Amino acid sequence: MAQPRNRIQQMPEYHPPLGNRDTLRLDFNENTVGCSPAVLAAIQNLSSADLTRYPQREPVEALVAQHLGLSAPQVMLTNGVDEAIHVLFQAFLEEGDELLLPVPTYSMYEIYASSTDASIVRVQAGASFRFPFEALLAAITPKTKLIAIANPNSPTGSVAPREQLVALAQAAPHALILVDEAYYHFYGQTVLHLLDPGSPETLPNLIVARTFSKAFGLAGLRIGLLAGRVEHVQWVRRVLSPYSVNSVALVALKAALEDQSYLDWYVREVKQARIGFLLSLTQLGFEYWPTEANFVLVKIGPAHREFAAAMRRQGILVRDRSADPGCDGLVRITIGASDQMQQAVSAISHFVSSHISALSL
Repeated sequence: MAQPRNRIQQMPEYHPPLGNRDTLRLDFNENTVGCSPAVLAAIQNLSSADLTRYPQREPVEALVAQHLGLSAPQVMLTNGVDEAIHVLFQAFLEEGDELLLPVPTYSMYEIYASSTDASIVRVQAGASFRFPFEALLAAITPKTKLIAIANPNSPTGSVAPREQLVALAQAAPHALILVDEAYYHFYGQTVLHLLDPGSPETLPNLIVARTFSKAFGLAGLRIGLLAGRVEHVQWVRRVLSPYSVNSVALVALKAALEDQSYLDWYVREVKQARIGFLLSLTQLGFEYWPTEANFVLVKIGPAHREFAAAMRRQGILVRDRSADPGCDGLVRITIGASDQMQQAVSAISHFVSSHISALSL
């Protein structure tokens, strides 16, 4: 029987726990309310003829580029940000190269890099989960080809200050610096402006990723993007399937971009709910880490599995992150709307009152 490449056999597997999710979903950092009504209207207006044609990504890429203040050739839409990461790694990582990866972080960086012939150099964050800038800087070598940074980071919610990202890019001019801004809208700070080739601050080795699965609420349609220097985007596009972003997603994205007021409302709602939820965690005696995203990493301790199971029984899904480097006993909880987080607080309070002896707070 034919066997896959050794690299594929050695790859870690990813099994997302997506079954039976018709409940309060505080496990995958999705929009917990729903996409803009304008998106649903646009999808409903699709005709059967629209679905018979192959999707045309370029016109919507031009709209997205304008929305971001970039030129159209700098932007490439992908089938979710996962595909953006995958094709970037396929285009640039080869034998002898190193991917520099601060951990814990988004697990798909390591999985996609494992399918290439590059080596993965992990840089562990400390107990505070602050961005390990000095350790990353020290880990740069002539073999460093790519540095992948989620900003804000998942599962920790921590951020890399702009000046540190710039310093890393300048310290490794031979490498690409991927800044994954999946949770940008809940943080409000970006490095996209550093992609402007006419700016004196431009970083020629910067690549930025974005997703429309979080704040925009389009996770089910799978659409994300890569933005960077035109030459870099052109190389990555060679690896990309020409029709990987479907027509429904393109129509939905156009409508979502046009409804800025809905996006602004949802982001405000989450930020307000975040303040109240973190306060409730403090009052309940839980330790958690500062977050600039739509989730928070909470210390549960030895009862982490029992906690996740108990929350599920109460109709709330949370994500046990104990398998992540340095995250034993930690659970990530998505932050949604205020009423949803009040429901979560009630469930957590019930767990505390009935399992106080099992908790290590």
